[in-house]
Amino acid sequence: MKKKTQQRITVKLFAEFFKSEKASGIILIACTAISLLLANSVFSSNYLHFWHTNFAGKPIEYWINDGLMTIFFLLIGLELKREIYQGELSSIKKALLPIFGALGGMIVPAGIFLLWNFGTSTQSGAGIPMATDIAFALAILSLLGNRVPISLKVFLTALAVIDDLGAIIVIALFYTETLLWTNLLIALGIFVLLLIFNRLKVKSLIPYLAGGILMWYFMLHSGVHATITGVLLAFTIPFGNGTEKSAAYVLQHFLHKPVAFWILPLFALVNTAIVVSSNMGEIVSQNYSLGIALGLIVGKPIGIFTLSLLSVKMGFCKLPTNLNWKSILGIGFLGGIGFTMSIFLTLLAFDDATIINNAKFMILISSLTAGIIGFISLKLSLKMKP
Repeated sequence: MKKKTQQRITVKLFAEFFKSEKASGIILIACTAISLLLANSVFSSNYLHFWHTNFAGKPIEYWINDGLMTIFFLLIGLELKREIYQGELSSIKKALLPIFGALGGMIVPAGIFLLWNFGTSTQSGAGIPMATDIAFALAILSLLGNRVPISLKVFLTALAVIDDLGAIIVIALFYTETLLWTNLLIALGIFVLLLIFNRLKVKSLIPYLAGGILMWYFMLHSGVHATITGVLLAFTIPFGNGTEKSAAYVLQHFLHKPVAFWILPLFALVNTAIVVSSNMGEIVSQNYSLGIALGLIVGKPIGIFTLSLLSVKMGFCKLPTNLNWKSILGIGFLGGIGFTMSIFLTLLAFDDATIINNAKFMILISSLTAGIIGFISLKLSLKMKP
């Protein structure tokens, strides 16, 4: 009975997650279009200036990228935690197929980017084509309606969550500035204290959220990117038996809509305010542009498909009975929709404003291309249900 209750809760959360991400993806598309139009209109100067307006001593874009996006990472951490406890990552057998797919979808695109940029000033952008935007990817998948089997939705979701974990690890390891050890140790000390609260079965969310704010402050001033705090905080929140009354469930349920309908759209608005240059040929021919485009459009599907196929052929895992390799390839192309995480990594990888602007533009074009190919591929491979 207990197991059935847990399964019901997991299915309910997944359905809620899928619906929110589906709607969020559609809103993100609208926000991106609006932001691009404003950035290239007669209102361009005022629009760009607005995001650089100081608020409490820092630009508005700073509070969105370093503050609100921490809440996004907190939600990602809670989703990852639930997947580990009760979802597709709760057993090795379940987890191996999306894990292998995600690994291929990170290693191959990064390798392609480095092939074009190794030894240059832009090689730090290797993490950019590794990411998958789960909101956009699920929004595209949802356009196919009831022809999409639930196992394919779950595979894409698990793949993207693991991708996000990979991006978090990359941020922590490779996009860290000069460390200020005192602040870092204080932040980690708060993290350990919150873990102790968890072990002592402190169920109230108040001490965890208060500690999380303090941890964010010291992490922000340590040199490690502050958004990592969101993931660390998620793993201190009590999961219990995963019921609807557990702190982790309550917080995850509460965060879904604010993240989907406020935080990510704001991130899209501020970070897709891209002034499109008239010299398109020069932008596309840059090594970092080629690395991003080929990484997302070619590297992602090749990596996801190849390592998924190898893992099944070598007997590590099984392909679900209602899936075929054509649909896995289609999901591979949807994995090439980098957007949110790719743009976020761009902001960490580069300092030059022109390179950042051009890289964002290439991410948009490449993500759109990968999404269209993925949609057409899946439409041809998935049969319409009666």
